[in-house]
Formats: sequence, structure tokens, C-alpha cells
Amino acid sequence: MNTQETINYQRVAEAIDYIQNNFKEQPDLNEVAKQIHVSPFHFQRLFTQWAGVSPKKFMQYLSIEHAKTLLKNKQASLMDAAYETGFSGTGRLHDLFIKIEGMTPGEFKNGGENLSINYSIAESPFGNILVASTTKGICYMAFADEPDKAIAELKKIFSNAKFKRLVDRAQQNALQIFNRDWSDLKQISLHIKGTPFQLKVWEALLKIPMGALDTYAGIAKTIDSPGASRAVGSAIGDNPVAYLIPCHRVIQSTGVFGNYHWGPTRKSAIIGWESAMTN
Repeated sequence: MNTQETINYQRVAEAIDYIQNNFKEQPDLNEVAKQIHVSPFHFQRLFTQWAGVSPKKFMQYLSIEHAKTLLKNKQASLMDAAYETGFSGTGRLHDLFIKIEGMTPGEFKNGGENLSINYSIAESPFGNILVASTTKGICYMAFADEPDKAIAELKKIFSNAKFKRLVDRAQQNALQIFNRDWSDLKQISLHIKGTPFQLKVWEALLKIPMGALDTYAGIAKTIDSPGASRAVGSAIGDNPVAYLIPCHRVIQSTGVFGNYHWGPTRKSAIIGWESAMTN
């Protein structure tokens, strides 16, 4: 890292600290830029390059995470969460939740109380896999070496949803992706949520063809955030749908396959299987 890169990193780190300590006041771009002694235009470009998101979105994520912590307290009202997060009313909090979380603050507070989820354990070429679905599509998919633990993790994520161990059509269709004959494979619908940055990364993963590989830096360039390889890695690690969103097709720039949420051996096996399928 050269001297200028070191200076830029220090500026971004200082900006992050300032935003983290003052997000309840919702400082604007000009105010944060002034703190690190650069122009607003330069700050916007510099922060986005290093952090992978704009300063505004970074502050939105902090605000949402703080509000989510408050809403987990059953005694806290939506107005309490809005006020303590720095908003003048619940309207802005509502809009931000819809944009980032894909649900209203009230739905988050209820923990998926009105959500019905079917789930089942199936066999795949790479071991048991847990697949869960709602009426909108697949909401969760994970390799399940220990099925009971995998089911417990699913129920922890959707803490107040209603669960039923049932194989439905959405699950059956999704599992067809492991068959060699894809002639009957229908479009697979997903019911997932994530930050705008995560969704951009997952969408980029879906565009990697079977049998092909990309790098973290390559994905960062694809989503127009060339300096955000580390943030890309975090988003890939948060992928809620194993295999269907092919995070296994992303490797290190050195050619090393790298880590995988469900184990590096499984990642190697999947990459080899897909290569054989396409040759």
C-alpha cells in the first residue's frame, strides 16, 4: 500500500468512526466530508471505493441495525425506535425498512409471526440439504450434515414463523437443479431479503455460468465497486440459499478455491462436478 492509499484508508476509517458515533444525528455528506478535510464529491467517491457502499447507505445500514436492536425489545414501540435512531417519525423508518429489509418495522418486530414456512431434508450429490419455502419461493437452503442443527438454525432465523415439515412443489422444483436432465426444470423463485449491496452481489453470482468461475475482485468490478472485494466476500458469506445462488463459483485471485460456508471440500467437489457436467 503506497502513501496515498494509506492516507485514503485513514480518511475512510476516520469517516466510518464519525458516522458510527454520530448516526443518530443523521449527518449529511457535507458534514462528514468536513470532518476528514476533503470535498463532498471526493469523499463520496473515496468512501464508496473503499467501503463498497455510499456514505448515505452505510449510515442507513447502521440506522437499521440500531433500530432492529431496539425493536427486539418487546416494550419498545415503533416511535421509540424511530426517535432513538434519529428520525423525526415512523414514516422514514418504515420506508428504510422496506428498502433494506424487504419488510415493515412491524413485521420485523413480530419476527415473521405471519409467515408460514415449509421445510424438508433431501439428498443431493453433496450430502443432505435443507430446503425451506414460503408461498413466494425458496427462502432458505443449506447443506445439512447434522439435520437437527440445520433445522434449529432455520427456526432461529425466522423465530416467530409457523413451520411445517412438508415437501412442496417449490422445493421439488428447486432440487431438480441437481439432476442431469434439466428438461423439466422450471424457473426457480426465491423469497430472500438483503441489503441493496448484498442483492447486487447475489445477482452477480447468478450470472456466473455453470462450469465457470470468478474472483472476489471480479465480482466487485461487475457491480461497479472495484475496491470492495472484502465487502463482496462478506456478502457472499451471507448467502441464504446454498447452491441456487452459486457462491461456490467464486475463488481467490490466486486460483485457490478458498473458504466456503459449508466446507472447502464440498466446494471443491461442487466445482469439479459442475465442470464435468459442462464438458
